[in-house]
Amino acid sequence: MIRMDNSIRVGSQQGQADSPQFRPIPSNGICTRLGDKWTVHVLWRLSLANECRLRFSTLKKELDGVTQRMLTLTLRNLERDGLVTRHYFPEVPPRVEYELTQMGAGVLRALEGLNYWVRENLPAIEEHRRIFDEAKQ
Repeated sequence: MIRMDNSIRVGSQQGQADSPQFRPIPSNGICTRLGDKWTVHVLWRLSLANECRLRFSTLKKELDGVTQRMLTLTLRNLERDGLVTRHYFPEVPPRVEYELTQMGAGVLRALEGLNYWVRENLPAIEEHRRIFDEAKQ
């Protein structure tokens, strides 16, 4: 069991990747946000935007399977957390564009380590899943 350490402060050296002991920050909703179905997909797609901004309709078209409602909620939550900026243009029809903030780009850099870990360990994970599934049959 991992002990939660409530004494970690923003900007402190505690909890850094090079720390000998992992000390997760108490639940604050950010991990839940990053773990939902669409957040990382939206952040990743915005990071690939050549013009730095993408229209809502472009995001919806490029994120296969996302509903308009889920994309709206995801973008609203990312904007609330400061990871995405919304740009509204009062034209006819109205135009809305989204772009990553510096903090949003930082989240993607932080997720790179997890992505590398997945790549390195995916064959072993798949093998464990196969063995587990076969044993349950």
